[in-house]
Amino acid sequence: MTDLPASDPTGPDPSSTDPVADQSDPTGDQSGSAGDQSGSTAAAPSADAGARASLRSLRTEVAKAVVGQDAAVTGLVIALLCRGHVLLEGVPGVAKTLLVRALAAALSVDTKRVQFTPDLMPGDVTGSLIYDARSGEFSFRTGPVFTNLLLADEINRTPPKTQAALLEAMEERQVSVEGAPRALPDPFVVVATQNPVEYEGTYPLPEAQLDRFLLKITMPLPARDDEIGVLQRHADGFDPRDLAAAGLRPVAGVRDLAAARAGVRDVRLSPEVLGYVVDLARATRESPSLRLGVSPRGATALMSTARAWAWLSGRDYVSPDDVKALARPTLRHRVELRPEAELEGVTADAVLEQVLGSVAVPR
Repeated sequence: MTDLPASDPTGPDPSSTDPVADQSDPTGDQSGSAGDQSGSTAAAPSADAGARASLRSLRTEVAKAVVGQDAAVTGLVIALLCRGHVLLEGVPGVAKTLLVRALAAALSVDTKRVQFTPDLMPGDVTGSLIYDARSGEFSFRTGPVFTNLLLADEINRTPPKTQAALLEAMEERQVSVEGAPRALPDPFVVVATQNPVEYEGTYPLPEAQLDRFLLKITMPLPARDDEIGVLQRHADGFDPRDLAAAGLRPVAGVRDLAAARAGVRDVRLSPEVLGYVVDLARATRESPSLRLGVSPRGATALMSTARAWAWLSGRDYVSPDDVKALARPTLRHRVELRPEAELEGVTADAVLEQVLGSVAVPR
């Protein structure tokens, strides 16, 4: 079962272990939480409310092409709000590529796909200098990284040298060519996929590169009813290459995203909630099952994602429940298990669950 909120943010409770199953309302009484400084949801300006409504509608629009992956859409929207990148993990055939294409179409942004293979070179990603015999000069031909939503398909199938070609783009949002930086478009988000069940001939991402991803989202196999829906759509002639024929239309744009990011920046964080985020990160560093805990960058990422989720939920403050909701997808790839823990079948999610249960929640 996925661990990101699946339906509308005003529906399931983001504090639940299984937010898909729990249908309580997070906008209800949370007066016991330290993050609840006002006791009620603050009235948002019309521009802010309009941007929120547009981004919420992305989930419904993407569902016209992708069935049963609402939680993954939520994660991608949070990454867009935080200017972060996403590592998308799932077995083949769960619509990872279609999800990214559908989101780009619904958001009306440019997208490109790169199939990572063992013979892919860094220049195939970032671009390269081309000699023009007529002018006698070199000119730069941009690579697929110059886009808004880059799908790095099966990123662990290419050697580290090519994987590293994305590092500057992901961190600095630019590509350096002959010492001169070239800015990437805004928004710019990398969605990298990898197969969790096949490791032969792959190059695992090093910890330093994993830490560049804001979220690691797992895409589960669909539930039975959802899978029947997928088959029914294909039986009715659905063509995943023609999203317009599926009725998918742009419902949000870059202006909505810019307004949303401004709204997220205004979301308040109490000292108690900030302390809770730090305490969670420090607890991972002391866990006997981990040899690498969450760094300060990871704690900052958790603060950012919780802030974005609070904004999507229609609140102008972050509660501890928001932190809990995003802890696993934000931190699972930032911790490293000890070998003895791996032999015992312990998972990163299980350790994070223990940490969430052991750290006192501010009231």
